[in-house]
Amino acid sequence: MKKGYVISAVLIFFLLSGCSSIRGGLHLKKPKDFETILTNAKRKVFPALVFVKPIREEFGEGEKKHQEVFGSGVIISDDGYFVTNNHVAEKAIQILCVLYDKNQYTAEVVGLDPETDLALLKLVPIKSNQKFPYAEFGDSDKVEEGQFVMALGSPFGFTRSISLGIVSNVNRYIGFNTQYKYNTWLQTDAAINPGNSGGPLVNKEGKIIGINTLGLGFIAEGMAFSIPSNVVVKIVEKFKKDHKVIRCWTGLNLQALKDFQTNTFTPSEKGVLIQNVDSDSPGEKVGVKAGDILISVNGAPITGMFVEDLPAIRWELADLIPDKPVEFVFLRDNKELKVTITPTLKEKFEGEDFDLRKWNFTIKEISKFSTPDLYFIQKKGIFIQGVRYPGNAADAGLQKNDIIVKIDGKEVYTIEDVKSLYDSIIKDEQREKKVLIEVLRRGYSKLCVLDYRHIYNEE
Repeated sequence: MKKGYVISAVLIFFLLSGCSSIRGGLHLKKPKDFETILTNAKRKVFPALVFVKPIREEFGEGEKKHQEVFGSGVIISDDGYFVTNNHVAEKAIQILCVLYDKNQYTAEVVGLDPETDLALLKLVPIKSNQKFPYAEFGDSDKVEEGQFVMALGSPFGFTRSISLGIVSNVNRYIGFNTQYKYNTWLQTDAAINPGNSGGPLVNKEGKIIGINTLGLGFIAEGMAFSIPSNVVVKIVEKFKKDHKVIRCWTGLNLQALKDFQTNTFTPSEKGVLIQNVDSDSPGEKVGVKAGDILISVNGAPITGMFVEDLPAIRWELADLIPDKPVEFVFLRDNKELKVTITPTLKEKFEGEDFDLRKWNFTIKEISKFSTPDLYFIQKKGIFIQGVRYPGNAADAGLQKNDIIVKIDGKEVYTIEDVKSLYDSIIKDEQREKKVLIEVLRRGYSKLCVLDYRHIYNEE
């Protein structure tokens, strides 16, 4: 046995046993039975575990494909609501689920939120008035480092498994280079593998304290992340009310006053630093600038000393009422500056997709949130999401992330613009089967002649 596993086994033994000191020595109380704790927790949660098998549409390889993926979920109410990850359920055209009784059910999507990677689904009952077994949420705010946990799920498509570990960190921030900026995470060393996504992280009382999402097994051993249960409960409430998460947008991008990631330290004891302001945003329109320090919103003080403080501030800004003016107070050159910002509804995180099948590439709408680099070049438009190899687009020299400016000499800005032109060109049997496409590539214009006489894929 490896040394690390011996140490882990000893730690778990002491965690479950309890101990006290007698005359300077160590006296063990009667050990709690490890298998009993595991069995009791399993008995509460295992019946609520869902093996999720979505069939979804994928556009990334230059053509629309149907792909079956695997994930996990956990039922949270007897009427069949269950939680999984957004990345498991997104773009699904059909979702099949296998439950504890080994019966297969279909599920319907209630809500999806890519920015917390959460999804709420509902099982379609086989019998009328059917009740489902469900698991209860625990309070993630009470979780502590070193606490014993279990990750349940269906790794690699294998139904129902448990991995054991401890909570390594209760407030891990991973929002530097990801879209997950609205909450911190529970870090655990319990194994979370592909297929575990959406399954529950469970404490020894058998309550859900997190939803497993990210495992970094291929990057760093023993690092995995779960969405805290209190965040899940809050998002579920929004899904049940609106079938989505409604957020406001001010355009203010935040940075901690003490940012050890970038070694940036702002000499202020209050507020949060404005890192930058999105162009044409409510914040920019009233003159907010990078370097300002936001100290209050609607009279409530703001504190963003460390990166772990940022998600709560972002959530507060997102929960403002759209189109209702709000007083913001900033520090600029050590002087207070009061401005009124009217937040707007945040657009959807990700744009629509379309497959130009005879031309062998797929397109997607530019979004300021999911494709900010392309949005910087062109605020409104569509870009090439994927190019099929071999294919007509590849032969013409078109590349992924090219922004399409014109097709056949006509400007295009939306998916509908492209659909309309594509359909009319394809249906025109009299024209030569070539089309001129103008794109922006890294900001520079490029003309490509696409010859679509060749047939590379036909259904």
